[in-house]
Amino acid sequence: MAKKATTKKAPTAKKAVKEVKSKAAAPAKDATTAKKSTTATTKKKAAVKGKKGAATERETIIQVIKQDLLSQRESLLKDAEETLSALPSELNFPDMGDQATAETDRNFMLRLRDRERMLLKKIEETIERIESEDFGICEECGNEIGTKRLEARPVTTYCIECKTRQEEEERIAEGG
Repeated sequence: MAKKATTKKAPTAKKAVKEVKSKAAAPAKDATTAKKSTTATTKKKAAVKGKKGAATERETIIQVIKQDLLSQRESLLKDAEETLSALPSELNFPDMGDQATAETDRNFMLRLRDRERMLLKKIEETIERIESEDFGICEECGNEIGTKRLEARPVTTYCIECKTRQEEEERIAEGG
């Protein structure tokens, strides 16, 4: 008689979500999370109850997004530290062209770091929303934001419909 090969089953998505939940930190409480509407929370709970299988997959995706955000945050902090230590305090060159080029490069680097600082703030807020379980809920309409949108733009706070409407209103206000 031939022996059957035994294969080890991969852990189910439910087990993976439970493991990730057990490792997650306690929810953060600040002014930003306190502003969330109760209707958004109610809609989220109803969606979770209605789609048990989809919620498990969604929670797994959200935990992957959280890990990506944490690594992106560490990378941004490391880059900012390197930039600050590498920037010269004074730029004195005998040639005016070299002086202007150095100042332009320095200003460009500082603008990039400022943009990264704003992104870092959004990443921190997103991590707090994930921990408080408000992540993935549109701030305007209270509906769930699609997982594809969350994967593409994790720091988003609006669903695609509300963001599109907001951008159209901004374009109209600008006169375009």
